[in-house]
Amino acid sequence: MSTAASLYVPSAASVPTPTDGRPSLAGVPRPRGRDLSGPELERFVTELAERPELWIHLVKHDATQRVYEELLSDEHVTAWLICWMEDHDTGFHDHDVSAGGVAVVSGAVREERLTIEGPPAKRVFKAGSSFHFSPVDIHRVRHEGSDPAVTIHVYSPPLLQMGAYVIGADGVLARHAQSYREELRPLQAGA
Repeated sequence: MSTAASLYVPSAASVPTPTDGRPSLAGVPRPRGRDLSGPELERFVTELAERPELWIHLVKHDATQRVYEELLSDEHVTAWLICWMEDHDTGFHDHDVSAGGVAVVSGAVREERLTIEGPPAKRVFKAGSSFHFSPVDIHRVRHEGSDPAVTIHVYSPPLLQMGAYVIGADGVLARHAQSYREELRPLQAGA
């Protein structure tokens, strides 16, 4: 597999349109034919966030759980729309072998990265901001503020498995493998 790939920038006439009349995500430019780096994922997710006609119809909120919809899946990238409300929290997790990028479309989320010998490093991201992470980062994402939030997440290679973490009463960190199809939630010690 070649590491060099061209940036595919479609003309308006070549943008595929699904049968429901909405434009396809295939029209959003990104490197093709290889996995993307964290900074490339952040650029791609920012482009997706700036194209609400591609995903706005999927936005819905549920106070009991995050709502997430897959937007794109191919051999190198997956993309998801996630809707957040008060108290929604992923718990600490990793993304196995996948790097990722997140764009905040509305509301705000707080990212916490696990650190050694100190409290988690915390950052708040509001509408219009984005960030990326590597496969080795252990973080959690929480809803922030009182307004519902909407985020778009992209992963490369495609997200298939994650590790969910719990810190025991003895301070020992334990990883629990889980499928990307399972909703991430904070784990309790002894889980």
